[in-house]
Amino acid sequence: MAKVLIACEYSGTVRDAFIAMGHDAMSCDLLPTDVAGPHYQGDVFDIINDGWDLMIAHPPCTHLAVSGARHFAAKQASGVQQEALAFVQALLDAPIPFIALENPISIISSRIRKPDQIIQPWQFGHGETKATCLWLKNLPKLVPTEIVEGREARVHKMPPSPLRWKLRSTTYKGIAQAMAKQWSANG
Repeated sequence: MAKVLIACEYSGTVRDAFIAMGHDAMSCDLLPTDVAGPHYQGDVFDIINDGWDLMIAHPPCTHLAVSGARHFAAKQASGVQQEALAFVQALLDAPIPFIALENPISIISSRIRKPDQIIQPWQFGHGETKATCLWLKNLPKLVPTEIVEGREARVHKMPPSPLRWKLRSTTYKGIAQAMAKQWSANG
C-alpha cells in the first residue's frame, strides 16, 4: 500500500481510483471535495512533506493553457502566469519519489520542459478528444486501456454555465483507473 497525494483535485476521481486499489490516498485542493473521502482543503504545500510515495498533480490551467493564448500578454503583465509556472515547478520539484503532473497543451512545454506523454480520453474508454499532457518523474507512460470510437471534442463545446469550468477540468474515470492500476506498482 502506497501513500498517495492527489494534488489540486476536488472531484475525488483520481483519489477514489487509488483507494479502490487499496492505497492510502488523499486529495487536496483549495476547494472542498465534491465526494466524501480523505481530503485536505488548503494549500498543497502545507502537506507536501508528509511522506508521500506518489503524487498525481492537477495544477490549475487557467493561466497556462494555450487555449487562452490570446490573454497571455495580460497574464504575463500581471504576473499571474509566472506564479502559475512557479507553482508547477514547485510541484515537479517536490520531495516525492514518484510524480505525475497533468495539464492540457500549455506553456509548461516551452517554459519548463516538454511533457513525457500526451494522452486522450478515447484511449481510456471515453469517446472524447481532450489532449492531456503528462510530466512524469520515475513513472512509466500510461498504456491505453480501451480505445473507443466517437471521438468528439464535447468538453470544449459545453455551453456557458456556472459549473462549466468544473466539468471541463474533471479527470475522466478511465484515465484515473489507468493511473491507479498502472502506477500502483511504483508507489
